[in-house]
Amino acid sequence: MSNQQDTPLFTALRKHAERQPLQFHIPGHKTGLAMDPEFRDFMGQNALSIDLINIGPLDDLMHPTGIIAEAQALAAEAFGADATYFSVQGTSGAIMAMILSVVGPGDEILVPRNIHKSVLSAIILSGARPFFLQPEVDLHLGIAHGLRLETVIAGLDTHPNAKAVLVINPTYFGVATDLRSIVHVAHARGVLVLVDEAHGVHTYFHEALPDSAMQAGCDLSATSVHKLGGSLTQSSVLNVREGLVRARHVHSILSMLHTTSTSYLLLASLDAARRQLAVHGRGRIANAITLAEDARLRINEIEGLYCFGREILQSSATFAFDPLKLTIRVADIGISGYEVEGILRDHYNIEVEMSDLYNILCIISFGDTESSVAQLIHALRDLVEIERLRTHVPRKIVVPSTPRLAMPPRDAFYADSEVVTLREAIGRTIADMIMVYPPGIPILLPGEIVTLDNVQYIEENLAEGLPVQGPDDPSIQTVRVVRE
Repeated sequence: MSNQQDTPLFTALRKHAERQPLQFHIPGHKTGLAMDPEFRDFMGQNALSIDLINIGPLDDLMHPTGIIAEAQALAAEAFGADATYFSVQGTSGAIMAMILSVVGPGDEILVPRNIHKSVLSAIILSGARPFFLQPEVDLHLGIAHGLRLETVIAGLDTHPNAKAVLVINPTYFGVATDLRSIVHVAHARGVLVLVDEAHGVHTYFHEALPDSAMQAGCDLSATSVHKLGGSLTQSSVLNVREGLVRARHVHSILSMLHTTSTSYLLLASLDAARRQLAVHGRGRIANAITLAEDARLRINEIEGLYCFGREILQSSATFAFDPLKLTIRVADIGISGYEVEGILRDHYNIEVEMSDLYNILCIISFGDTESSVAQLIHALRDLVEIERLRTHVPRKIVVPSTPRLAMPPRDAFYADSEVVTLREAIGRTIADMIMVYPPGIPILLPGEIVTLDNVQYIEENLAEGLPVQGPDDPSIQTVRVVRE
């Protein structure tokens, strides 16, 4: 039995650095000696001493047989997977590898319409044919939740040749679907279940949280350890349950997408984060849940704000939720979430996870304290009191209609196209992807017919200053459409 207290990769890197070998290999900064002095001093010697490459003693992520293999085996045990592979391409890279591992040209895959852009990128690269499932939409918050079980069943009935169904669990806003039931109905038909688990690493380590992908019996999950698990940004894992998919095949696809200049800083942080989660995760997550629930209670005492809790759990699409996500509806105070984000930044030195037209999202982790939460509550209370003195009309929640898909995204993306103004694109088949990032969920996908309310929604987001992106034209004044 392995010991989750061990960190084979991190420990080996430290020992290697302590030896101070004379380096005649890249990186050329050579533990910082050739680096800009100001940056070197800021980074610190410890970090720079383990910014190394895949020399013999340090194993190779592309073909691990030593300390990386040991670290990944410990991670697989911690996550309850048959195999776990480290990703230094973030969860976006892991998601792309996950999809490319199971579908190819012409294969059918069921995906929710509120997919992350990396899912669409993988579909375009694979040549697979996506069929979109509509998530449950919350008209009070203006956000999408998970998939209803009935929606998945209907999708499988309509597309019996589908090879896989992808589920986002939990969503960016912390809402989880009835994942076990989806796995049951999909596996009964021999269909793989893939999970975008970018916001669910901590679900493996506390029973009060939604089921994790591996606990629910899913085949593959792309999991961001850096988001709520304590590793460095851009470090993630790809978890595999063998049976309907071969782990070695998944690894070969992941290797095709990975940089060969692997960051050992990121890899070491994954090894250390896994130890912390496996050994201390339950207790630390419990403390974070207590802080988050207290924050939720206090936020809901502020007139004009609403932070949802368990009352939202009313269907298979809102089956469970992650209390560490504080989705705060600000529409009733008459200003946008984006404006609230700016006020918190400029006047209170507080940064939130994201904002949209109607909400802000704050994340509580085991790095938070009673003091940090108290500062957030004070700022929100103060902000609302100030805004109440001004004349504001509560904002009406508007959710754009889902466009009709006229042609497969890959065909539209590579089709002969022309550039037109955003307004001229109404009624045309778009060749670009347009989204607000974060969270990176497309408003329009390549192949969809642009509608007036899609354009109005984009224009409203642009007018508020939200980060709309996707087309070649960063101003979004023009877009590519399929030439008629």
